[in-house]
Amino acid sequence: MQAEMEYVYRVYQEKSFSKAAEDLFLTQPALSMAVRKVEDSLGMPIFDRSVRPMRLTPAGEAYIQFVRNTRDLEQELQQQMQDIREVNTGSVRIGGSHYINAYILPGILSAFARRHPRVKIDLVESSSAVLSQMLSRREVDITFNCNPQFMEGFERYPAFEDHILLAVPKSFKINAGLMDRCLCADDIANKRHLQPDCPCVTLDAFRSLEFILLNPGNNLRDRAKRLFEEAGFSPKVRLELSQLVTAYHLANAAMGAAFISDRLVVHSDDSLYYYKLDSGLTDRMFYMLLPNRKYTSKAVRAFVDCCAHSL
Repeated sequence: MQAEMEYVYRVYQEKSFSKAAEDLFLTQPALSMAVRKVEDSLGMPIFDRSVRPMRLTPAGEAYIQFVRNTRDLEQELQQQMQDIREVNTGSVRIGGSHYINAYILPGILSAFARRHPRVKIDLVESSSAVLSQMLSRREVDITFNCNPQFMEGFERYPAFEDHILLAVPKSFKINAGLMDRCLCADDIANKRHLQPDCPCVTLDAFRSLEFILLNPGNNLRDRAKRLFEEAGFSPKVRLELSQLVTAYHLANAAMGAAFISDRLVVHSDDSLYYYKLDSGLTDRMFYMLLPNRKYTSKAVRAFVDCCAHSL
């Protein structure tokens, strides 16, 4: 990419000429002159310097998109050249939530590393919404999502299913009247909850409990909201937090009831009973998402294949 494009893009990222100049090891006057040269060639300004922090003009937005497209094309060319030189090298940058990275990917990453020891793996951890934005900017090669609103515009492949259960601490008195319908951790490990004859409960039976919920914007929080609407009551919220795994551990510590994924239940000695809820909202399909592009590196394709055979 031409130096002038890099200069403009860095100013856009930093929203400051002084910070961008420092990053680029240039003097601020030299950087300002370079950006002015680009603006003169366009015949209009790229940045609105009358506001703080400065922002892009409409022409600037078009120019930054052009820079992004140029960077994407250069990256694709580099990947193709690397694949031509040597198939077994390259890199894969994977984005996942803590749940995905800690409970879904470890075995897959281990198997992939054994098959492709010279491929560099980078693992990024953030929320699904942030990772979707990173994928659109090609800051990650692959991410996972079950929310349709975050899948639009991406290449996608079915990855895995999970099933939402209500986890209730064993010490809670409400379990005494539901012993014919509660499940233990061994039941979940043996997939008892997936059998057609497994008894379901309605969420209405738990309206007296305090709940641990994920923050708004999380897919499981959205589903929980709809589950409560189906049951016809507003929950008593004990805690709101960002991570599904944290909600599971806090429920295990008897802080409240929580909606959790069946894939979290891996220890038979926990302090929870699990309930299969009578709702179609508890079944989720996760997809692998890739950017829509003309060329996907062989390293990324190899990881997709590894996932397809492992999940």
